[in-house]
Amino acid sequence: MSQSAEIHESVTTSVFDTQCPFCSVQCKMQVVEQRVGAKQATYTVAPKPNAASEGRLCIKGMNAYQHALTAERVLYPMARIDGELVRVSWEEAYKLIHHKFAELRSRYSYDAIGVYGGGSLTNEAAYLLGKFARVALQTKYIDYNGRFCMSAAASAGNKTFGMDRGLTNPLSDIPLAKCIILAGTNIAECQPTLMPYFTRAKENGAFIIVIDPRETGTTAIADLHLKVKPGMDAALANGLQKVLLEEDLLNREFLSDRTSGYAELKAHLQQLDLEEIAELTGVSVEDIRKAALAYGKAATGMVFTARGVEQQTDGYMAVRSFLNLVLMTGKIGKPGSGYGAITGQGNGQGGREHGQKADQLPGYRLIENPEDRAHVAGVWGIDPRELPGKGVSAYEMMEKVHQQEIRALFVMGSNPLVSNPNANFVEEGLKKLDYLVVADMFLSETARLADLILPVSAYIENEGTLTNMEGRVLLREANRPVPGEAKHDWEILCDIAAGLGKEEYFGFQSAESIFNELRLTTRGAIADYYGITYNRLREEEGVYWPCPSVDYKSTGRLFEHSFAHLSGKAELTGVPNHMPDEPTDEEYPLTLTTGRVLTHYLTGVQTRRSHSLAARDIESFVEIHPRTARKHGIADASLVRLESRRGEIVVRSRHTREIREDTLFVPMHWGDIQNVNKLTNPTLDPTCRMPGFKACAVKVSSMYTN
Repeated sequence: MSQSAEIHESVTTSVFDTQCPFCSVQCKMQVVEQRVGAKQATYTVAPKPNAASEGRLCIKGMNAYQHALTAERVLYPMARIDGELVRVSWEEAYKLIHHKFAELRSRYSYDAIGVYGGGSLTNEAAYLLGKFARVALQTKYIDYNGRFCMSAAASAGNKTFGMDRGLTNPLSDIPLAKCIILAGTNIAECQPTLMPYFTRAKENGAFIIVIDPRETGTTAIADLHLKVKPGMDAALANGLQKVLLEEDLLNREFLSDRTSGYAELKAHLQQLDLEEIAELTGVSVEDIRKAALAYGKAATGMVFTARGVEQQTDGYMAVRSFLNLVLMTGKIGKPGSGYGAITGQGNGQGGREHGQKADQLPGYRLIENPEDRAHVAGVWGIDPRELPGKGVSAYEMMEKVHQQEIRALFVMGSNPLVSNPNANFVEEGLKKLDYLVVADMFLSETARLADLILPVSAYIENEGTLTNMEGRVLLREANRPVPGEAKHDWEILCDIAAGLGKEEYFGFQSAESIFNELRLTTRGAIADYYGITYNRLREEEGVYWPCPSVDYKSTGRLFEHSFAHLSGKAELTGVPNHMPDEPTDEEYPLTLTTGRVLTHYLTGVQTRRSHSLAARDIESFVEIHPRTARKHGIADASLVRLESRRGEIVVRSRHTREIREDTLFVPMHWGDIQNVNKLTNPTLDPTCRMPGFKACAVKVSSMYTN
């Protein structure tokens, strides 16, 4: 008779409190890792209560841990030697950087080195990257991928209101709005945990208007869908304003007391023709009037814009046109009334506040303002004259790389080869660099071109603060050990700075110590973080800026009594009916627009390495209307070639009646032969330097045509 023994394997459980690394809601969650003996670990993800998402997680958040744990992580520094990337020590990596950077600065100038950051970096890393560029490298050339996300809305907010914060109201105000305009935003796929706010508003009787050339999960909740032609959002907003004026749906007291520029705006609107606007936008006069009357007559209302409006060559003015609607009706500064720019990246708000932008210093201070320079230099312990001047925008940096004015590039938290427009041109430029350093978790498309790759920690390992779309600063706890030889991004910056002889300015030992210096540099600025501390963030979950003192409490609602301009008034302006920079013609008869899908994020470097997410969308695609497909000989689910004046890609077709017949849609999450930015238009908005991602002329053909 055989004898069996019961074997008890040890069970090890680790709990990691963190928050989603993806969109700007920044949902809190807990990841539980359980190991039974030597078996592979299993993971359970649960949402945590928090004010923004109300304890919800979307499919990306539920599976975010997968990319952090994948075997594809870069775990040690790698240098290109004889054309191949080989493992090197951190000491060797730093020596290479110091030698190459010193050589190039000596041969050319300090501005021969550029720094390119990202909107998913923590506030601490974003702040330190700006300081690193200006103090350690002493270069004026720094910008970041958030230029492609929020620059139009940020510039418009600053000029109109005197400050830029994503939402002028807390998210909890949304259900109080009786009319909501969602312009160029697909919240259902890009920020899905916010959708219950809008469904509650609808349950409360709100009339929801969605402006989008496609039918989406967001348009499904709309009472009115305005299927605008890509690039014609400013003209559509002009039509809405004209109806408000003609129907006298204006808050005249508000216009008189709290705005300037109304007389000029009125004269501009009076000379516009609604029939002409209908022809330009592809939206009927009847629907324009219906939308305007719904918003104008509502007791409360909110307007939201996102990339569909903003990623245009007139993105800045297009946003201002929508802000005119808000101001003409006085729907701001009170419960259920306000404006929101739906931030795309996880720290799209904080990332643009603390020094990554070419013209900014921490706290939204301006690098060309003598008082701002003096304040920040005083905190940093340097002479203001040592601070470089203003650089150029992200795509303009790629132009300077191509021209070899920038000879070396330090990239952190970004994938510029896929995220920039005119990607073939960008690739040519990157290959010209004398030295390319990329700090990343993965071998992204950009990292594959690098001379040196530095491994960085993932969100679940890297503590720091992020600022969500409301302007609510949140502390992301992180207690999972860093794998391999990877380091936190801020540690890498401090190490490199020390080797460049700047150790005294970068002696930080923790993310919190960096944040405490950030607080000092922002004190008294527009984006004032001085009153925010790690202790407060742990106790209160999140704190809105501006926060000038540690005992300051904010409702999260801006402009209740005055705007941030010295006059206290907001500024109205007339906006021209701008035509897309690149019109269609006989050779390129269709308009291409781009965007996101539910399961992926930005250039897909992280989400394509999550098996659960990648399995749902394994390749890119082009949405095409069946009538358009028949005209061009495109079978459903077939491989097609898309061509613009700049390049071509190959993707699979998807027939759908949910898109305009004159428009194609391709998502932005893939590189190489599927990289839609090989096609997109690099022409920049003259004010905010946003490229025209959302409208370019293309042609489509079947890969099977002889």
